[in-house]
Amino acid sequence: MQYTYFKAFKPLFFVISALIIAGNASAQTQPAATPTAPVAAAAPGVQSHIDKFFKEFDKQSTARAVIDIFKTNKNIDSTRLTGLIVKIDSMRSVIGKYMGKDLIMQRKASGSLVLYSYLLKHELQPARITFMFYKPKNEWEIYRLYFDVDVDGELAESAKVTGKP
Repeated sequence: MQYTYFKAFKPLFFVISALIIAGNASAQTQPAATPTAPVAAAAPGVQSHIDKFFKEFDKQSTARAVIDIFKTNKNIDSTRLTGLIVKIDSMRSVIGKYMGKDLIMQRKASGSLVLYSYLLKHELQPARITFMFYKPKNEWEIYRLYFDVDVDGELAESAKVTGKP
């Protein structure tokens, strides 16, 4: 059953992978961060949107959490939003009760585009939610939201010996 979810979200994995590769490529051309400096500075305003999202998500109200965060983006198609809510709710019904979250990574492409990825701890298995925020003018707005349950598969894949230097 989870395999069908992976097929449905396969294009999203490619987008996330491309962002990670692009982030790593740009990190190689920049000087190394000092041990006391954060890898990516938090974007003011973004964290409050994420905190509000998780407050609703914790109450098992996926619809309220998704609708509230997408209120920041006036260009969202309500049909796609409904589809996203249905997909997240159907996955959540399979993976059990939400138990908490851990920040996996945060990337800053520029002062106007940031990505935050969280590990979601559920009773039966982990999941991942990734927020991408864009600031075209003065206010941050949600640009993309991804939800998937293949966190363990990606971690296992990254541990394989590939024979490449």
